[in-house]
Amino acid sequence: MKTYRIATIPGDGIGKEVIPAGRQAMQALAEADGSFAFAFQDFDWGGDYYRRHGVMMPADGLDLLRGQDAILFGSAGDPDIPDHVTLWGLRLKICQGLDQYANVRPTRILPGIDAPLKRCGPGDLDWVIVRENSEGEYSGVGGRVHQGLPIEAATDVSMMTRAGVERILRFAFRLAQSRPRKQLTVVTKSNAQRHAMVMWDEIALEISREFPDVAWDKELVDAATARMVNRPASLDTIVATNLHADILSDLAAALAGSLGIAPTGNIDPERRFPSMFEPIHGSAFDIMGKGLANPIGTFWSVVMLLEHLGERSAAARMMQAVERATADPALHTGDLGGRATTAQVTDAVCRYLNEGV
Repeated sequence: MKTYRIATIPGDGIGKEVIPAGRQAMQALAEADGSFAFAFQDFDWGGDYYRRHGVMMPADGLDLLRGQDAILFGSAGDPDIPDHVTLWGLRLKICQGLDQYANVRPTRILPGIDAPLKRCGPGDLDWVIVRENSEGEYSGVGGRVHQGLPIEAATDVSMMTRAGVERILRFAFRLAQSRPRKQLTVVTKSNAQRHAMVMWDEIALEISREFPDVAWDKELVDAATARMVNRPASLDTIVATNLHADILSDLAAALAGSLGIAPTGNIDPERRFPSMFEPIHGSAFDIMGKGLANPIGTFWSVVMLLEHLGERSAAARMMQAVERATADPALHTGDLGGRATTAQVTDAVCRYLNEGV
């Protein structure tokens, strides 16, 4: 029997509730399947760790993760710690340290979800957003000088390399090629940002020649937001820079019904290091400890984790359980307009998995 080593990092806020829920569902799936097992190792990194040690994760944290097959991550964010400390000290440190350069976010309207796009029919919103995850606007290049003085200045420099742009675009074209519509939209802001993003456009044209069976077009990021709302069926696979895809993917999740149901994968396509999977909803301290968090985003992230490990039948089984849960209004949490608790949704999904969905 194959045993997969899974690192779980609940992090902050409701991450401490949804990651145990995800682990519970994974255990139920493994028991029902019988052909594989999971060996979990939990890491208590995050805001509480920072209060004890002055850092979000230990100096050898990346070394502790390298031997894992995958990582299931909760959230980073604490109201008592500056956001840039929590983000750069934990999530980005892992993503960049393990070169998880492809951030992949699937979006579609699940059964039973009342999405805001009332004119959107079944299948009209079925997207995958590919986000460059290692450089661009989140490179961390910049600084501040003359702090507190009238002449104070601050810079954040967007750094894009040919190697970085080529590899994310090639990944996106390959992903688009694997989907039924074989369609890719490349998003930039090259009319106003005339250096790095013009280079991005030029490289997109070069890479497109390697994929003659993929239909592709370009869109400016501001126009892309309108297109997502007004013409969702015109989009399929989308690739954008670190910042732009960060924003577009949250819009996509909202259009699909809730940030609470949206998953993401931080992928090392070359599989040199473990990839990391997480719900995108954040730490949500306002509902922390109340048992109200929606675990669906975590379960869908587990689907992506299983697909990455090559367990496609198990991934499909988990996704069927997720869709069965969302189809039942009695299992909708508050973000979906219902009253269900984290435990109720989790118990239902585990029951579906044990029943064979």
